[in-house]
Amino acid sequence: MTQSVAVWLLIALALLSANLPFLSEKVFAMLPYRRRGRADAKPFWLRLIEVLASYLIVGAVGFAFESSLGNRFSQGWQFYAITLCLYLVMAYPGFVYRYLYRRASRRS
Repeated sequence: MTQSVAVWLLIALALLSANLPFLSEKVFAMLPYRRRGRADAKPFWLRLIEVLASYLIVGAVGFAFESSLGNRFSQGWQFYAITLCLYLVMAYPGFVYRYLYRRASRRS
């Protein structure tokens, strides 16, 4: 795999995994969320945990790509703060769809 393919694959994976918690009512898109034995809508805190967990998974995939393509570089806390902010920006379309767009379209 070339470096440019790995970068585009990682960006596509990050965009998909950042928005998935807001587009699916299942926990990690696999397990149904149940409250008191009934299927229920996921709360925001659970969606946030899913976004953070998927950030860690995408980061691990990125490190695997970097290691397979050459030397892995050590990063400081600034790198992780910036990439987390970029990941949250990637999650914004799913957030808008879940909490802003759907409610506005129901009112009209």
